[in-house]
Amino acid sequence: MKVAAYQASLAACHTNEALMLIREQIDRCEALGVEILCCPEAVLGGLADYVDRPSAIAIDVGRGGLETAVRTLASDRVTTIVGFTETDRDGRLFNAAAVISRGSVAGLYRKLHPAINRSVYQAGTETPVFTVASLTFGIVICLDSRFVEPMSTMASRGAQAIFIPTNNGMPPQKGGAELVAEARAIDIASARKHGIAIIRADVAGRDRDLASHGSSAIVDRTGHVVAASLPLQADLLVGDVIAGESS
Repeated sequence: MKVAAYQASLAACHTNEALMLIREQIDRCEALGVEILCCPEAVLGGLADYVDRPSAIAIDVGRGGLETAVRTLASDRVTTIVGFTETDRDGRLFNAAAVISRGSVAGLYRKLHPAINRSVYQAGTETPVFTVASLTFGIVICLDSRFVEPMSTMASRGAQAIFIPTNNGMPPQKGGAELVAEARAIDIASARKHGIAIIRADVAGRDRDLASHGSSAIVDRTGHVVAASLPLQADLLVGDVIAGESS
């Protein structure tokens, strides 16, 4: 099974172009035979911690708020993991990722560890696994990948791969190329520890007072880096790592 990681432009996350840019990647993935595409954390709307009105970008999945995304990203061949800000009926905000498969939301993951000490996001509590075709996989979002327990739990439930939507857009003085090296080390160590493939999709570039070098990569279950993104620019990585053979 081929998988892909879309390193999206950081600036595009805050615009209405994000959906169409993801759609373009889905079209490319269909042509390349990719079955699962991972997009960055908060690729739809950006991170709520950095916007003036978080409620303005929040989506209520239970009330059909993802219908436009589902229609735009529908594919008979490519399942897409897309990050966004979710709101529930009580107005709580979650940093979430939806699994969009065959024109519907097949599952949802909420970030367990909001990255900012006073984040507007509530912490998720569940560690689900999903199955698409022959692949069982888990999702952890950005900072969650630093913690052993979520991946360990998912691997014990049969996950063969972990997808990591990431958004390292932050003030330039707080990160840069060193964050890429740190994320890469985490991904390699996690792959080797759990014997699973790791697919990370980050943002890249500059937007307002934020910047991200881009830590997107595909790592097979032996810890071999199959593909790594170009720095500071949008990119699409493709690899076949689930069977333990990279390409």
